[in-house]
Amino acid sequence: MRPPLDCLRRGSSLGSLAQSDPPSRSQGSGRSNPPAFVCCNVRIDALTINDVLDALVNGTTKGAVHLCNAYTLSLAARDDALASALNDGSLNVADGKPVVWIGRHLGYTQMVRRVYGPELMERTFDQSQGTSIRHYLYGGSPEVAIALRNVIRQRWPNALLVGSESPRFGTLSDEDLELAIERFNESGASIVWVGLGTPKQDFVSARLAARSNLTYIAVGAAFDFIAGTKRQAPAIMREHGLEWLFRFLSEPRRLWKRYLVGNSMFIYYNLRHRPRRALDHEF
Repeated sequence: MRPPLDCLRRGSSLGSLAQSDPPSRSQGSGRSNPPAFVCCNVRIDALTINDVLDALVNGTTKGAVHLCNAYTLSLAARDDALASALNDGSLNVADGKPVVWIGRHLGYTQMVRRVYGPELMERTFDQSQGTSIRHYLYGGSPEVAIALRNVIRQRWPNALLVGSESPRFGTLSDEDLELAIERFNESGASIVWVGLGTPKQDFVSARLAARSNLTYIAVGAAFDFIAGTKRQAPAIMREHGLEWLFRFLSEPRRLWKRYLVGNSMFIYYNLRHRPRRALDHEF
């Protein structure tokens, strides 16, 4: 569950957190949570990519970290189980430019750029070189996993990559997750990068975080982009909220529903239920 902000930036190492009890929002009462707003029934923490990077590299967050874009939130607006899984997370951050725009409209002017999954993953690997942070990759096809491991070892030779696996397709059982956690713990992993696609990766990250105190980060297509198996949108399109158009034109048959229906539902829901600042201790 969600730890308070000063806990996120205080001193426990990720390795030591893995040995403690699962986090709870009730712990540390009296401390303030990160500034946040509510969009599509989901709490979005008004943090920058540097805030999140600092928390990861300094080893001061644990639990599930969700990167939320318009599609994720359009699903959560219609799925109470997904909204609950997201709201139980340690951090929900804006991975979509429209979500950043909403945060800025509500007064969170520090939100200039999105917390872009591939960038967060690349910078975390880079800045964790020479530290005790140990990374584990959970997701992607076997081919993508091999390519990603090779890229990581080439680009960040001093980062500690301690494991990688491609879980089976379909719903993962409780036994599947318990066995995965055993492997994570045996490897000494600190951060588990989860690349299973939305919304599966968000549900799985929430279920894993409820069972152990590692850091689970749902990063979606970051595995493919960093591995080079899929093309990223040009930077200018990403910075102006047009990544969805590039990806739609690249894979129209697979992504038409996600972007044409999902983006429309996101706009519709936010017109009917206006985003607002979160109340203190609301989540």
